[in-house]
Amino acid sequence: MSKNLEQIILKYALANAVKFGGKANQKAVMGKIIAENPDLKSQIKEVGKLASQIIEDVNKYTLDQQKKKLLEIAPELLEEEKRVEEVKELPPLPNVERYKQVVMRLAPYPSGPLHIGNTRMVILNDEYVKRYGGKLILVFDDTIGSEEKRIEPEAYELIREGLEWLGVKWHQELYKSDRIPEFYKYCEQLILKNEAYVCLCEAQEWRDKYKVTGKACPHRNQALEVNLDYWKKMLEGDYSEGEAVVRLKTGMDYPDPAVRDHIIMRISEREHPRVGLKYRVWPLLEFSWAVDDHLLGITHILRGKDLIKEDIIEQYVWRKMGWPTVEFVHYGIITFKGLKLSKSKARKLIENGVYLGWSDPRTWSLQSLRRRGIRPEAIRRAMIDLGLSMIDIEYSPEILYAVNRKMVDSSANRYFFVESPTELTVKKVPDGELEAKPLLHPDFPEKGTRKIPVSAKNGVIKVLVSEQDRALMKVNSIIRLKDLINVVIKKLDPLECEFHSYTIEEAREVNARIIHWVPVEKNIPIAVVKPDGSIVKGFGEPMCQQLKEDQLVQFERYGFCRIDRATPQIVAFFAHN
Repeated sequence: MSKNLEQIILKYALANAVKFGGKANQKAVMGKIIAENPDLKSQIKEVGKLASQIIEDVNKYTLDQQKKKLLEIAPELLEEEKRVEEVKELPPLPNVERYKQVVMRLAPYPSGPLHIGNTRMVILNDEYVKRYGGKLILVFDDTIGSEEKRIEPEAYELIREGLEWLGVKWHQELYKSDRIPEFYKYCEQLILKNEAYVCLCEAQEWRDKYKVTGKACPHRNQALEVNLDYWKKMLEGDYSEGEAVVRLKTGMDYPDPAVRDHIIMRISEREHPRVGLKYRVWPLLEFSWAVDDHLLGITHILRGKDLIKEDIIEQYVWRKMGWPTVEFVHYGIITFKGLKLSKSKARKLIENGVYLGWSDPRTWSLQSLRRRGIRPEAIRRAMIDLGLSMIDIEYSPEILYAVNRKMVDSSANRYFFVESPTELTVKKVPDGELEAKPLLHPDFPEKGTRKIPVSAKNGVIKVLVSEQDRALMKVNSIIRLKDLINVVIKKLDPLECEFHSYTIEEAREVNARIIHWVPVEKNIPIAVVKPDGSIVKGFGEPMCQQLKEDQLVQFERYGFCRIDRATPQIVAFFAHN
Protein backbone atom coordinates (compact mmCIF):
# COMPACT_ATOMS: atom_id res chain seq x y z
CA MET A 1 0.00 0.00 0.00
CA SER A 2 1.43 3.35 -1.08
CA LYS A 3 2.02 6.42 1.03
CA ASN A 4 -0.39 8.26 -1.29
CA LEU A 5 -3.21 5.91 -0.29
CA GLU A 6 -2.42 6.43 3.39
CA GLN A 7 -2.74 10.19 2.86
CA ILE A 8 -6.07 9.77 1.08
CA ILE A 9 -7.42 7.63 3.92
CA LEU A 10 -6.06 10.02 6.54
CA LYS A 11 -7.62 13.14 5.00
CA TYR A 12 -11.06 11.56 4.73
CA ALA A 13 -10.81 10.06 8.21
CA LEU A 14 -9.93 13.47 9.64
CA ALA A 15 -12.68 15.22 7.65
CA ASN A 16 -15.29 12.71 8.83
CA ALA A 17 -14.10 12.97 12.42
CA VAL A 18 -14.24 16.79 12.36
CA LYS A 19 -17.71 16.72 10.82
CA PHE A 20 -19.10 14.38 13.47
CA GLY A 21 -17.57 15.67 16.65
CA GLY A 22 -14.29 13.76 16.79
CA LYS A 23 -15.19 10.20 15.76
CA ALA A 24 -14.70 8.96 12.20
CA ASN A 25 -16.88 6.18 10.83
CA GLN A 26 -15.18 3.56 8.67
CA LYS A 27 -18.11 2.99 6.30
CA ALA A 28 -18.39 6.69 5.54
CA VAL A 29 -14.63 7.04 5.07
CA MET A 30 -14.47 3.99 2.79
CA GLY A 31 -17.28 5.42 0.69
CA LYS A 32 -15.26 8.61 0.08
CA ILE A 33 -12.09 6.66 -0.72
CA ILE A 34 -13.75 4.37 -3.26
CA ALA A 35 -15.65 7.27 -4.84
CA GLU A 36 -12.33 9.06 -5.47
CA ASN A 37 -10.45 5.87 -6.43
CA PRO A 38 -12.88 3.33 -7.97
CA ASP A 39 -9.97 1.17 -9.12
CA LEU A 40 -9.38 0.27 -5.45
CA LYS A 41 -12.53 -1.89 -5.42
CA SER A 42 -10.42 -4.88 -6.35
CA GLN A 43 -8.30 -4.31 -3.21
CA ILE A 44 -11.17 -3.58 -0.90
CA LYS A 45 -10.06 -5.97 1.86
CA GLU A 46 -6.55 -4.54 2.07
CA VAL A 47 -7.80 -0.94 1.89
CA GLY A 48 -10.33 -1.70 4.61
CA LYS A 49 -7.66 -3.05 6.95
CA LEU A 50 -5.42 -0.03 6.44
CA ALA A 51 -8.36 2.35 6.87
CA SER A 52 -9.31 0.63 10.11
CA GLN A 53 -5.82 1.22 11.54
CA ILE A 54 -5.68 4.87 10.46
CA ILE A 55 -9.21 5.62 11.72
CA GLU A 56 -8.35 4.07 15.08
CA ASP A 57 -5.38 6.44 15.38
CA VAL A 58 -7.40 9.48 14.22
CA ASN A 59 -10.12 8.80 16.78
CA LYS A 60 -7.53 9.01 19.56
CA TYR A 61 -6.85 12.68 18.71
CA THR A 62 -8.78 15.50 20.31
CA LEU A 63 -11.13 17.42 18.01
CA ASP A 64 -8.74 20.39 17.99
CA GLN A 65 -5.86 18.11 17.02
CA GLN A 66 -7.96 16.63 14.21
CA LYS A 67 -8.79 20.10 12.87
CA LYS A 68 -5.16 21.18 13.04
CA LYS A 69 -3.97 18.06 11.21
CA LEU A 70 -6.69 18.39 8.55
CA LEU A 71 -5.70 22.02 8.01
CA GLU A 72 -2.12 20.83 7.38
CA ILE A 73 -2.85 18.06 4.86
CA ALA A 74 -6.21 18.97 3.25
CA PRO A 75 -7.28 22.54 4.12
CA GLU A 76 -9.80 22.49 1.25
CA LEU A 77 -11.89 19.91 3.14
CA LEU A 78 -11.93 22.05 6.27
CA GLU A 79 -12.80 25.15 4.25
CA GLU A 80 -15.55 23.22 2.48
CA GLU A 81 -17.02 22.31 5.85
CA LYS A 82 -16.85 25.94 6.93
CA ARG A 83 -18.62 27.04 3.74
CA VAL A 84 -21.39 24.53 4.28
CA GLU A 85 -21.96 25.84 7.79
CA GLU A 86 -21.77 29.49 6.78
CA VAL A 87 -25.01 31.27 7.66
CA LYS A 88 -26.27 33.86 5.22
CA GLU A 89 -27.45 37.11 6.75
CA LEU A 90 -30.20 39.43 5.63
CA PRO A 91 -29.24 42.97 4.63
CA PRO A 92 -30.06 45.70 7.18
CA LEU A 93 -33.40 47.48 7.06
CA PRO A 94 -33.25 51.04 5.70
CA ASN A 95 -33.35 54.09 7.96
CA VAL A 96 -33.75 52.18 11.21
CA GLU A 97 -32.15 55.08 13.07
CA ARG A 98 -35.16 57.31 12.31
CA TYR A 99 -37.47 55.27 14.55
CA LYS A 100 -37.58 54.62 18.26
CA GLN A 101 -38.53 51.00 17.58
CA VAL A 102 -38.87 48.86 14.48
CA VAL A 103 -42.55 47.88 14.12
CA MET A 104 -43.63 45.42 11.41
CA ARG A 105 -46.77 43.45 10.69
CA LEU A 106 -48.07 40.19 9.30
CA ALA A 107 -51.33 40.42 7.39
CA PRO A 108 -52.65 36.95 6.56
CA TYR A 109 -56.05 36.62 4.91
CA PRO A 110 -57.94 33.90 6.83
CA SER A 111 -59.13 31.80 3.91
CA GLY A 112 -57.13 28.82 5.10
CA PRO A 113 -53.80 27.96 6.75
CA LEU A 114 -50.48 29.48 5.77
CA HIS A 115 -48.72 27.55 3.01
CA ILE A 116 -45.19 27.40 1.64
CA GLY A 117 -45.86 30.48 -0.51
CA ASN A 118 -46.51 32.61 2.59
CA THR A 119 -43.36 31.62 4.45
CA ARG A 120 -40.97 34.12 2.90
CA MET A 121 -43.05 37.11 4.04
CA VAL A 122 -43.66 35.62 7.47
CA ILE A 123 -40.08 34.61 8.22
CA LEU A 124 -38.46 37.79 6.90
CA ASN A 125 -40.70 39.97 9.08
CA ASP A 126 -40.00 37.79 12.10
CA GLU A 127 -36.24 37.77 11.48
CA TYR A 128 -36.01 41.55 11.20
CA VAL A 129 -38.11 42.21 14.29
CA LYS A 130 -35.94 39.82 16.28
CA ARG A 131 -32.76 41.39 14.94
CA TYR A 132 -33.77 44.90 15.97
CA GLY A 133 -35.61 44.04 19.17
CA GLY A 134 -38.76 45.39 17.56
CA LYS A 135 -42.46 44.69 17.65
CA LEU A 136 -44.40 42.35 15.36
CA ILE A 137 -48.16 42.77 15.01
CA LEU A 138 -50.39 39.99 13.69
CA VAL A 139 -53.37 41.57 11.94
CA PHE A 140 -55.89 39.18 10.45
CA ASP A 141 -56.75 40.88 7.18
CA ASP A 142 -60.35 39.70 7.37
CA THR A 143 -62.16 42.32 5.33
CA ILE A 144 -64.72 40.91 2.91
CA GLY A 145 -63.16 40.47 -0.50
CA SER A 146 -64.28 38.86 -3.75
CA GLU A 147 -66.81 36.06 -3.87
CA GLU A 148 -64.06 33.51 -4.53
CA LYS A 149 -62.02 34.70 -1.55
CA ARG A 150 -63.92 33.36 1.43
CA ILE A 151 -63.08 33.89 5.08
CA GLU A 152 -63.13 30.57 6.90
CA PRO A 153 -63.71 30.54 10.70
CA GLU A 154 -61.15 27.79 11.37
CA ALA A 155 -58.45 29.64 9.42
CA TYR A 156 -57.65 32.01 12.30
CA GLU A 157 -56.45 29.16 14.50
CA LEU A 158 -54.77 27.34 11.61
CA ILE A 159 -52.72 30.48 10.92
CA ARG A 160 -51.74 30.85 14.59
CA GLU A 161 -50.78 27.18 14.68
CA GLY A 162 -48.54 27.58 11.61
CA LEU A 163 -46.84 30.69 12.98
CA GLU A 164 -46.13 29.02 16.32
CA TRP A 165 -44.67 25.98 14.54
CA LEU A 166 -42.37 28.26 12.53
CA GLY A 167 -41.17 29.87 15.77
CA VAL A 168 -42.65 33.28 14.92
CA LYS A 169 -43.22 35.56 17.93
CA TRP A 170 -45.84 38.27 17.66
CA HIS A 171 -46.53 40.91 20.30
CA GLN A 172 -50.04 42.07 19.44
CA GLU A 173 -52.99 40.53 17.63
CA LEU A 174 -55.78 42.43 15.85
CA TYR A 175 -58.65 41.79 13.45
CA LYS A 176 -59.42 44.16 10.56
CA SER A 177 -63.09 43.26 11.02
CA ASP A 178 -62.98 44.97 14.44
CA ARG A 179 -61.54 48.17 12.95
CA ILE A 180 -64.22 49.07 10.40
CA PRO A 181 -65.31 52.23 12.31
CA GLU A 182 -61.74 53.56 11.94
CA PHE A 183 -61.92 53.16 8.16
CA TYR A 184 -65.33 54.88 8.07
CA LYS A 185 -63.88 57.77 10.06
CA TYR A 186 -60.94 58.39 7.74
CA CYS A 187 -62.93 57.75 4.58
CA GLU A 188 -65.32 60.50 5.62
CA GLN A 189 -62.39 62.81 6.37
CA LEU A 190 -61.08 62.27 2.83
CA ILE A 191 -64.53 63.10 1.44
CA LEU A 192 -64.60 66.28 3.54
CA LYS A 193 -61.14 67.20 2.19
CA ASN A 194 -62.53 66.74 -1.35
CA GLU A 195 -59.93 63.98 -1.85
CA ALA A 196 -62.50 61.21 -2.31
CA TYR A 197 -65.98 60.93 -3.82
CA VAL A 198 -68.89 58.51 -4.08
CA CYS A 199 -69.22 57.09 -7.58
CA LEU A 200 -72.51 55.60 -8.80
CA CYS A 201 -71.18 54.49 -12.20
CA GLU A 202 -71.73 50.87 -13.20
CA ALA A 203 -68.39 49.07 -12.90
CA GLN A 204 -67.97 48.07 -16.56
CA GLU A 205 -69.04 51.52 -17.73
CA TRP A 206 -66.43 53.17 -15.47
CA ARG A 207 -63.69 50.88 -16.77
CA ASP A 208 -64.56 51.38 -20.45
CA LYS A 209 -65.50 55.08 -20.53
CA TYR A 210 -63.29 56.60 -17.83
CA LYS A 211 -60.50 54.37 -16.50
CA VAL A 212 -59.09 53.47 -19.91
CA THR A 213 -59.54 56.91 -21.47
CA GLY A 214 -58.45 58.90 -18.42
CA LYS A 215 -61.60 61.05 -18.48
CA ALA A 216 -63.36 62.01 -15.24
CA CYS A 217 -66.73 60.44 -14.55
CA PRO A 218 -69.76 62.70 -13.76
CA HIS A 219 -69.41 62.07 -10.01
CA ARG A 220 -65.78 63.17 -9.63
CA ASN A 221 -66.55 66.85 -9.25
CA GLN A 222 -69.95 66.68 -7.59
CA ALA A 223 -70.63 68.90 -4.57
CA LEU A 224 -69.40 67.97 -1.10
CA GLU A 225 -72.99 67.83 0.16
CA VAL A 226 -73.87 65.30 -2.53
CA ASN A 227 -70.88 63.11 -1.65
CA LEU A 228 -71.76 63.18 2.03
CA ASP A 229 -75.37 62.31 1.25
CA TYR A 230 -74.35 59.39 -0.97
CA TRP A 231 -71.87 58.21 1.69
CA LYS A 232 -74.63 58.25 4.32
CA LYS A 233 -76.90 56.28 2.01
CA MET A 234 -74.16 53.69 1.44
CA LEU A 235 -73.88 53.12 5.19
CA GLU A 236 -77.65 53.07 5.75
CA GLY A 237 -78.37 50.52 3.03
CA ASP A 238 -80.01 52.66 0.37
CA TYR A 239 -77.64 51.25 -2.24
CA SER A 240 -77.14 47.59 -3.05
CA GLU A 241 -73.88 45.81 -3.70
CA GLY A 242 -72.17 47.23 -6.80
CA GLU A 243 -74.33 50.37 -6.98
CA ALA A 244 -71.98 52.75 -5.16
CA VAL A 245 -68.27 52.92 -4.27
CA VAL A 246 -65.95 55.51 -2.76
CA ARG A 247 -63.04 56.50 -5.00
CA LEU A 248 -59.79 58.18 -3.94
CA LYS A 249 -58.73 61.05 -6.18
CA THR A 250 -55.42 59.60 -7.23
CA GLY A 251 -55.79 61.34 -10.60
CA MET A 252 -57.37 60.29 -13.88
CA ASP A 253 -54.14 61.23 -15.66
CA TYR A 254 -52.02 58.76 -13.68
CA PRO A 255 -49.86 56.75 -16.15
CA ASP A 256 -50.98 53.38 -14.79
CA PRO A 257 -54.75 52.98 -15.36
CA ALA A 258 -54.91 50.56 -12.39
CA VAL A 259 -54.15 53.47 -10.03
CA ARG A 260 -56.60 56.00 -11.51
CA ASP A 261 -59.18 57.10 -8.92
CA HIS A 262 -58.84 53.83 -7.09
CA ILE A 263 -61.76 52.41 -5.08
CA ILE A 264 -61.22 52.58 -1.32
CA MET A 265 -64.67 51.53 0.01
CA ARG A 266 -67.37 49.30 -1.45
CA ILE A 267 -70.62 47.59 -0.45
CA SER A 268 -70.78 43.88 0.39
CA GLU A 269 -73.94 42.21 1.64
CA ARG A 270 -72.23 38.95 2.56
CA GLU A 271 -72.22 37.77 6.14
CA HIS A 272 -68.89 37.90 7.94
CA PRO A 273 -67.98 34.88 10.14
CA ARG A 274 -66.89 37.12 13.04
CA VAL A 275 -69.11 40.21 12.87
CA GLY A 276 -72.06 38.87 10.92
CA LEU A 277 -74.02 41.59 9.09
CA LYS A 278 -72.90 44.41 11.39
CA TYR A 279 -71.16 46.21 8.49
CA ARG A 280 -72.17 46.46 4.85
CA VAL A 281 -69.47 48.85 3.61
CA TRP A 282 -65.94 47.42 3.56
CA PRO A 283 -62.52 48.93 2.82
CA LEU A 284 -60.28 47.69 0.05
CA LEU A 285 -56.93 46.28 1.04
CA GLU A 286 -54.82 49.31 0.12
CA PHE A 287 -56.97 51.79 2.02
CA SER A 288 -57.27 49.65 5.13
CA TRP A 289 -53.50 49.34 5.26
CA ALA A 290 -52.90 53.00 4.60
CA VAL A 291 -54.97 53.77 7.71
CA ASP A 292 -53.69 50.95 9.91
CA ASP A 293 -50.01 51.28 9.00
CA HIS A 294 -50.28 54.84 10.33
CA LEU A 295 -52.42 54.12 13.40
CA LEU A 296 -50.38 51.05 14.43
CA GLY A 297 -47.05 52.83 14.06
CA ILE A 298 -45.65 50.48 11.40
CA THR A 299 -42.12 51.56 10.44
CA HIS A 300 -41.19 49.04 7.73
CA ILE A 301 -43.53 47.36 5.23
CA LEU A 302 -42.10 44.24 3.64
CA ARG A 303 -43.80 42.93 0.49
CA GLY A 304 -43.19 41.47 -2.96
CA LYS A 305 -42.46 43.83 -5.82
CA ASP A 306 -45.75 42.77 -7.44
CA LEU A 307 -47.55 44.83 -4.77
CA ILE A 308 -45.96 48.18 -5.62
CA LYS A 309 -49.42 49.49 -6.60
CA GLU A 310 -50.37 49.09 -2.95
CA ASP A 311 -47.39 51.32 -2.03
CA ILE A 312 -48.70 54.04 -4.34
CA ILE A 313 -52.22 54.02 -2.89
CA GLU A 314 -50.94 54.02 0.69
CA GLN A 315 -48.67 56.98 -0.05
CA TYR A 316 -51.54 58.91 -1.64
CA VAL A 317 -53.65 58.45 1.50
CA TRP A 318 -50.79 59.45 3.80
CA ARG A 319 -50.11 62.63 1.83
CA LYS A 320 -53.77 63.62 1.67
CA MET A 321 -54.14 63.00 5.43
CA GLY A 322 -50.87 64.78 6.24
CA TRP A 323 -49.33 61.62 7.73
CA PRO A 324 -45.62 60.75 7.54
CA THR A 325 -44.48 58.08 5.11
CA VAL A 326 -42.77 54.88 6.25
CA GLU A 327 -40.23 52.50 4.73
CA PHE A 328 -41.12 50.08 1.92
CA VAL A 329 -38.87 47.04 1.45
CA HIS A 330 -39.45 44.81 -1.58
CA TYR A 331 -38.26 41.46 -2.88
CA GLY A 332 -38.74 39.58 -6.12
CA ILE A 333 -41.68 37.39 -6.99
CA ILE A 334 -41.29 33.78 -5.91
CA THR A 335 -43.05 30.88 -7.60
CA PHE A 336 -42.69 27.26 -6.61
CA LYS A 337 -41.70 24.85 -9.35
CA GLY A 338 -44.34 22.25 -10.05
CA LEU A 339 -46.74 23.48 -7.35
CA LYS A 340 -50.20 25.02 -7.71
CA LEU A 341 -50.82 26.92 -4.50
CA SER A 342 -54.50 27.79 -4.28
CA LYS A 343 -56.35 27.76 -0.96
CA SER A 344 -59.74 28.06 -2.67
CA LYS A 345 -59.06 25.03 -4.90
CA ALA A 346 -57.61 23.08 -1.98
CA ARG A 347 -60.72 23.84 0.09
CA LYS A 348 -63.02 22.54 -2.64
CA LEU A 349 -61.01 19.33 -2.87
CA ILE A 350 -61.14 18.94 0.92
CA GLU A 351 -64.89 19.53 0.93
CA ASN A 352 -65.31 16.95 -1.85
CA GLY A 353 -63.29 14.37 0.07
CA VAL A 354 -60.43 14.29 -2.46
CA TYR A 355 -57.88 15.72 0.02
CA LEU A 356 -57.39 14.36 3.54
CA GLY A 357 -57.82 17.83 5.06
CA TRP A 358 -55.46 20.79 5.32
CA SER A 359 -52.63 18.45 6.34
CA ASP A 360 -52.90 16.60 3.01
CA PRO A 361 -49.43 16.85 1.39
CA ARG A 362 -50.93 18.29 -1.81
CA THR A 363 -52.03 21.50 -0.04
CA TRP A 364 -48.44 22.45 0.83
CA SER A 365 -49.81 24.08 3.97
CA LEU A 366 -47.54 24.39 6.98
CA GLN A 367 -49.67 21.68 8.60
CA SER A 368 -48.90 19.37 5.68
CA LEU A 369 -45.16 20.12 5.76
CA ARG A 370 -45.10 19.42 9.48
CA ARG A 371 -46.91 16.13 8.91
CA ARG A 372 -44.33 15.11 6.31
CA GLY A 373 -41.42 15.74 8.65
CA ILE A 374 -40.11 19.01 7.20
CA ARG A 375 -38.43 20.95 10.00
CA PRO A 376 -39.50 24.55 10.61
CA GLU A 377 -35.81 25.45 10.94
CA ALA A 378 -35.27 24.15 7.40
CA ILE A 379 -38.01 26.39 6.02
CA ARG A 380 -36.60 29.37 7.93
CA ARG A 381 -33.07 28.69 6.68
CA ALA A 382 -34.26 28.27 3.09
CA MET A 383 -36.22 31.54 3.12
CA ILE A 384 -33.40 33.51 4.74
CA ASP A 385 -31.03 32.18 2.07
CA LEU A 386 -33.24 33.81 -0.57
CA GLY A 387 -32.68 37.17 1.12
CA LEU A 388 -34.26 40.31 -0.34
CA SER A 389 -33.18 39.84 -3.94
CA MET A 390 -35.38 41.69 -6.43
CA ILE A 391 -34.79 38.90 -8.95
CA ASP A 392 -37.85 36.76 -9.58
CA ILE A 393 -37.28 33.19 -8.46
CA GLU A 394 -38.73 29.85 -9.49
CA TYR A 395 -37.99 27.97 -6.30
CA SER A 396 -37.59 24.22 -6.47
CA PRO A 397 -38.83 22.22 -3.47
CA GLU A 398 -35.66 20.17 -3.91
CA ILE A 399 -33.71 23.07 -2.41
CA LEU A 400 -35.86 22.94 0.72
CA TYR A 401 -35.45 19.17 0.82
CA ALA A 402 -31.67 19.52 0.68
CA VAL A 403 -31.71 21.90 3.65
CA ASN A 404 -34.06 19.61 5.59
CA ARG A 405 -32.03 16.51 4.70
CA LYS A 406 -28.93 18.01 6.23
CA MET A 407 -30.81 18.83 9.43
CA VAL A 408 -32.48 15.46 9.92
CA ASP A 409 -29.93 13.02 8.52
CA SER A 410 -27.91 12.54 11.70
CA SER A 411 -30.98 11.85 13.86
CA ALA A 412 -32.93 9.62 11.46
CA ASN A 413 -32.37 5.92 12.11
CA ARG A 414 -32.31 3.61 9.10
CA TYR A 415 -34.67 0.72 8.39
CA PHE A 416 -35.46 -1.63 5.51
CA PHE A 417 -38.79 -1.06 3.75
CA VAL A 418 -39.99 -2.91 0.65
CA GLU A 419 -42.65 -1.23 -1.48
CA SER A 420 -44.88 -3.32 -3.76
CA PRO A 421 -43.28 -6.55 -2.52
CA THR A 422 -42.74 -9.76 -4.42
CA GLU A 423 -41.54 -13.05 -2.92
CA LEU A 424 -38.03 -14.28 -3.55
CA THR A 425 -37.09 -17.90 -2.74
CA VAL A 426 -33.45 -18.75 -2.06
CA LYS A 427 -32.41 -22.41 -2.24
CA LYS A 428 -29.29 -24.35 -1.22
CA VAL A 429 -28.79 -22.16 1.85
CA PRO A 430 -26.92 -23.80 4.74
CA ASP A 431 -29.52 -24.73 7.35
CA GLY A 432 -29.73 -22.68 10.51
CA GLU A 433 -30.42 -19.15 11.68
CA LEU A 434 -29.19 -16.28 9.53
CA GLU A 435 -29.23 -12.78 10.93
CA ALA A 436 -28.58 -9.44 9.28
CA LYS A 437 -27.19 -6.79 11.63
CA PRO A 438 -27.26 -3.45 9.80
CA LEU A 439 -26.34 -0.29 11.68
CA LEU A 440 -29.12 1.95 12.95
CA HIS A 441 -27.10 4.79 11.42
CA PRO A 442 -24.03 4.33 9.19
CA ASP A 443 -22.32 7.46 10.54
CA PHE A 444 -22.96 6.66 14.19
CA PRO A 445 -22.09 3.02 14.91
CA GLU A 446 -22.42 3.73 18.62
CA LYS A 447 -26.19 3.81 18.11
CA GLY A 448 -26.06 0.06 17.65
CA THR A 449 -27.50 -2.38 15.14
CA ARG A 450 -30.85 -3.77 14.13
CA LYS A 451 -31.45 -7.51 14.01
CA ILE A 452 -33.25 -9.13 11.10
CA PRO A 453 -33.37 -12.91 11.60
CA VAL A 454 -34.17 -15.42 8.84
CA SER A 455 -34.43 -19.19 9.28
CA ALA A 456 -33.12 -21.55 6.61
CA LYS A 457 -35.20 -24.74 6.62
CA ASN A 458 -34.29 -27.59 4.29
CA GLY A 459 -31.89 -25.24 2.56
CA VAL A 460 -34.59 -22.66 1.73
CA ILE A 461 -35.30 -19.10 2.88
CA LYS A 462 -38.00 -16.74 1.63
CA VAL A 463 -37.82 -12.94 1.65
CA LEU A 464 -39.70 -10.05 0.09
CA VAL A 465 -38.05 -7.68 -2.41
CA SER A 466 -39.51 -4.77 -4.32
CA GLU A 467 -41.09 -5.16 -7.73
CA GLN A 468 -38.75 -2.41 -8.90
CA ASP A 469 -35.68 -4.47 -7.99
CA ARG A 470 -37.20 -7.59 -9.53
CA ALA A 471 -37.62 -5.78 -12.86
CA LEU A 472 -33.84 -5.23 -13.03
CA MET A 473 -32.85 -8.83 -12.32
CA LYS A 474 -31.39 -11.18 -14.93
CA VAL A 475 -30.95 -14.94 -14.85
CA ASN A 476 -27.46 -16.03 -13.67
CA SER A 477 -26.62 -12.58 -12.30
CA ILE A 478 -25.53 -12.25 -8.68
CA ILE A 479 -27.23 -9.94 -6.22
CA ARG A 480 -26.62 -9.27 -2.55
CA LEU A 481 -29.43 -9.24 -0.02
CA LYS A 482 -28.07 -6.32 1.98
CA ASP A 483 -26.20 -7.32 5.15
CA LEU A 484 -27.23 -10.98 4.72
CA ILE A 485 -26.01 -13.19 1.82
CA ASN A 486 -25.19 -13.18 -1.89
CA VAL A 487 -27.42 -15.17 -4.27
CA VAL A 488 -27.48 -16.25 -7.92
CA ILE A 489 -30.73 -15.67 -9.83
CA LYS A 490 -32.05 -18.88 -11.43
CA LYS A 491 -35.66 -18.05 -12.39
CA LEU A 492 -37.59 -14.83 -12.77
CA ASP A 493 -41.16 -16.14 -12.63
CA PRO A 494 -41.51 -17.26 -9.94
CA LEU A 495 -38.44 -15.51 -8.56
CA GLU A 496 -35.94 -18.16 -7.44
CA CYS A 497 -32.26 -17.93 -6.51
CA GLU A 498 -29.50 -20.10 -5.08
CA PHE A 499 -27.08 -19.33 -2.28
CA HIS A 500 -23.73 -18.03 -3.54
CA SER A 501 -21.70 -16.66 -0.62
CA TYR A 502 -21.80 -14.64 2.60
CA THR A 503 -19.53 -11.60 2.53
CA ILE A 504 -19.80 -8.14 1.06
CA GLU A 505 -16.28 -8.47 -0.28
CA GLU A 506 -17.34 -11.47 -2.37
CA ALA A 507 -20.27 -9.46 -3.71
CA ARG A 508 -17.98 -6.59 -4.66
CA GLU A 509 -15.62 -8.90 -6.51
CA VAL A 510 -18.42 -9.69 -9.00
CA ASN A 511 -20.00 -6.19 -8.91
CA ALA A 512 -23.21 -7.60 -7.44
CA ARG A 513 -26.16 -5.24 -7.05
CA ILE A 514 -27.18 -4.73 -3.43
CA ILE A 515 -30.92 -4.77 -2.76
CA HIS A 516 -33.09 -4.32 0.30
CA TRP A 517 -35.38 -7.01 1.60
CA VAL A 518 -37.53 -8.02 4.53
CA PRO A 519 -38.34 -11.53 5.80
CA VAL A 520 -41.59 -13.15 4.70
CA GLU A 521 -42.40 -13.80 8.34
CA LYS A 522 -42.42 -11.23 11.15
CA ASN A 523 -42.41 -8.25 8.81
CA ILE A 524 -44.37 -5.10 9.63
CA PRO A 525 -47.09 -3.75 7.28
CA ILE A 526 -46.51 -0.07 6.46
CA ALA A 527 -48.52 2.39 4.38
CA VAL A 528 -46.67 5.44 3.03
CA VAL A 529 -48.52 8.61 1.98
CA LYS A 530 -46.59 10.23 -0.89
CA PRO A 531 -46.43 13.98 -1.70
CA ASP A 532 -48.87 13.50 -4.58
CA GLY A 533 -51.46 12.03 -2.20
CA SER A 534 -51.04 8.45 -3.39
CA ILE A 535 -50.70 5.72 -0.78
CA VAL A 536 -48.23 2.89 -1.32
CA LYS A 537 -48.16 -0.24 0.76
CA GLY A 538 -45.30 -2.48 1.70
CA PHE A 539 -43.49 -4.14 4.57
CA GLY A 540 -40.77 -3.05 6.96
CA GLU A 541 -38.20 -5.07 8.87
CA PRO A 542 -39.21 -6.50 12.28
CA MET A 543 -37.63 -3.64 14.27
CA CYS A 544 -40.09 -1.21 12.66
CA GLN A 545 -42.47 -2.49 15.31
CA GLN A 546 -40.63 -0.20 17.76
CA LEU A 547 -41.27 2.97 15.74
CA LYS A 548 -43.17 5.73 17.50
CA GLU A 549 -45.52 8.44 16.30
CA ASP A 550 -43.76 11.62 15.11
CA GLN A 551 -40.43 9.80 14.71
CA LEU A 552 -38.50 10.67 11.55
CA VAL A 553 -36.71 7.74 9.93
CA GLN A 554 -34.99 6.90 6.70
CA PHE A 555 -36.19 3.85 4.83
CA GLU A 556 -32.97 2.86 3.07
CA ARG A 557 -32.91 3.50 -0.68
CA TYR A 558 -36.44 4.87 -0.35
CA GLY A 559 -36.44 8.15 1.54
CA PHE A 560 -37.05 10.03 4.77
CA CYS A 561 -40.49 9.51 6.30
CA ARG A 562 -42.30 10.76 9.38
CA ILE A 563 -44.27 8.17 11.33
CA ASP A 564 -47.78 9.59 11.44
CA ARG A 565 -49.40 6.65 13.18
CA ALA A 566 -47.78 3.68 14.92
CA THR A 567 -50.85 1.60 15.79
CA PRO A 568 -52.76 -0.46 14.82
CA GLN A 569 -50.78 -0.22 11.58
CA ILE A 570 -47.85 2.04 10.77
CA VAL A 571 -48.72 4.96 8.51
CA ALA A 572 -45.80 7.11 7.38
CA PHE A 573 -45.74 10.38 5.42
CA PHE A 574 -42.98 10.67 2.84
CA ALA A 575 -40.75 13.72 3.33
CA HIS A 576 -38.18 13.49 0.55
CA ASN A 577 -35.35 11.34 -0.76
